[in-house]
Amino acid sequence: MSKKYLVLISMIVLVALLSGCTQMNEPITSQSEGFWNEYFVYPMSWLITYFAELFNGSYGLGIIVVTIMVRLVLLPLNVKQLKSSKAMQDVQPELKEIQKKYSSKDANTQQKLQKETMELFQKHGVNPLAGCLPIFVQMPVLIAIYHAIMRNAEIQNHSFLWFELGAPDPFYILPIIAGGATFLQQKLMMAGSPAGQNPQMMVMMYVMPIMITVFALFFPAALALYWVVGNVFMVAQTIFIRKPMMKKDDASTGGVKK
Repeated sequence: MSKKYLVLISMIVLVALLSGCTQMNEPITSQSEGFWNEYFVYPMSWLITYFAELFNGSYGLGIIVVTIMVRLVLLPLNVKQLKSSKAMQDVQPELKEIQKKYSSKDANTQQKLQKETMELFQKHGVNPLAGCLPIFVQMPVLIAIYHAIMRNAEIQNHSFLWFELGAPDPFYILPIIAGGATFLQQKLMMAGSPAGQNPQMMVMMYVMPIMITVFALFFPAALALYWVVGNVFMVAQTIFIRKPMMKKDDASTGGVKK
């Protein structure tokens, strides 16, 4: 449990460092200095501008194309994360038996619990922290595209479909879609997994979509567009990758849940 908290705290610190301490209010240009700006933010901004120019100056299409490209590049990491989550789910019945066997809180019993738990993980090739690594790798990339959108001066002065990219969506369509896609993606991820039985995870399933919706109501529509495209992509990824993975497991066990 302590390792999980350590990972969570590390992620929060990483997000804080990358999103709050990197000249957020300064436009990003080729002259921007600093490792973060030069190797993460500016390349993303350049890509958005490049594809926008290919589509006759449509920065909305530029954001869509770059968001899809980034998600495709990160797809192998997401698949690895899904497989890690699935592996942890498969060993849950045996893990619960071990925890039940060593329910006492004394030090010796807890040592035996940890020893048998590690042996179980090794037997099935499960790394309980393997699912966290993809998150750490993805985080800088996703925050970089967020910075690129918010700090690209050209984006702020263009429109796309019914909205101005530099202003909130006047009809609240993007915020609603972004929040709805976030909720659907999380619901699909939790369906049939132990996380779906965790009250804290269930709370997060509702809190995250609400947060995304509220942010999208007040942030520039360019950012809401990025969230919509990214979350819709994640929904499709969950449907076409995780669902077949679950069905394959059900077929191999004769349709009986482990």
